[in-house]
Amino acid sequence: MAKTRNESLSPRIANRKALHDYHVLEKLEVGIVLTGSEVKSIRNGQAQLAQAFAQVSDKDLSLTLIGADIAPYTHAHGPNNHERTRPRRLLAHKRQILKLLTQTASKGNTLVPLAMYFVRGKVKVEMALVTGKHRQDKRQDMKNRDAQRDIQRAMTRKRL
Repeated sequence: MAKTRNESLSPRIANRKALHDYHVLEKLEVGIVLTGSEVKSIRNGQAQLAQAFAQVSDKDLSLTLIGADIAPYTHAHGPNNHERTRPRRLLAHKRQILKLLTQTASKGNTLVPLAMYFVRGKVKVEMALVTGKHRQDKRQDMKNRDAQRDIQRAMTRKRL
């Protein structure tokens, strides 16, 4: 399925630090409840997910994104603008939320947003169930990346 012209021009706000700091166990695409000024600000690329995480509430079975920083829209004034880091509700199916509730109950697992992007005009958030990496895991990842880079260089030299 090809992207429409509008979606290809829309930014993809990524949380690159999450892949460095965590082991991704499972990914999930969810919707998000936003105001108009927040959507316009995201479309301008004015959002950050670096400090964000999601919380699952067992009382009303809801997901909440906490700590996502969406800058105020410059052309919205007064009551039409929004708070930068307010908690935002995430939209998922009840069975998905129940599954996440049991998975996040175990020690060391948390929900972190990996990316925010547009799908058919709606903002979607790619969430990941993650566990934290230790320092030696990060070093091993760097060694693996360097080895892959060396292999790629050797392969390109061999072709020439």
